[in-house]
Amino acid sequence: MNTCLRATPTRQDDPELPEFGANRIATYTVECADPNRHDRAVRLLIERMYEWRGLMPVDTDLHTARPDRITLVASDEHAIFGTITLGLDGKDGILADALYPDELLRLRQRGARLCELTRLAMDTDINAREVLGALLHLVYIHGRLIHGVTDVVIEVHPRHAGFYQRMLGFRRIGDERICPRVNAPALLLHLELSYVDAQIANHGGSRDAGVKTLYPYFLSLAEQERILRRLVVPH
Repeated sequence: MNTCLRATPTRQDDPELPEFGANRIATYTVECADPNRHDRAVRLLIERMYEWRGLMPVDTDLHTARPDRITLVASDEHAIFGTITLGLDGKDGILADALYPDELLRLRQRGARLCELTRLAMDTDINAREVLGALLHLVYIHGRLIHGVTDVVIEVHPRHAGFYQRMLGFRRIGDERICPRVNAPALLLHLELSYVDAQIANHGGSRDAGVKTLYPYFLSLAEQERILRRLVVPH
């Protein structure tokens, strides 16, 4: 099963993404990471972007052989400039269980089917809103529509929590703790995917600058359905 989205960005300013530059790309591709083509580039991107923020990632290898991990990459003809990994809950849990077992247990006890987002890295030279929206929507397709997850969590540095809350609707459910994977403080944020369902239906693909979230830069429902059919129908 593979994802491949090729797109041409629309021209928009990104006042809510001050950490990212203004360089724009003509076209880009989002696809599942291939260890033969992407492993080294993904590792270098994660290490560079995390170190730039004072973080120290200890696991930057691709886990393409693990059915509970799905890594996506965004690239153009020159380089990979974005990546994110979806982790699915299972018998071994998810990475966030190490710091927040009680918080995640409460979610599971109420019937949540969990996934987590990890290893998000975007090159700071890229004007990222549309590319980030595409990456996150393809993660949503894999997690929500293919694997049936209901809730997503993410561990973030406290100074980045406001971005996820404003732009995606996450809420904080865990106190600040030190994450040994990056040797830095972390907060646990949570989002019910039913909220994302509604935001995509209302705003996906609209590129409406008046909506101050990332959801207008997600795909439209028609684009979502086209990609979903390609992923689940045998070729």
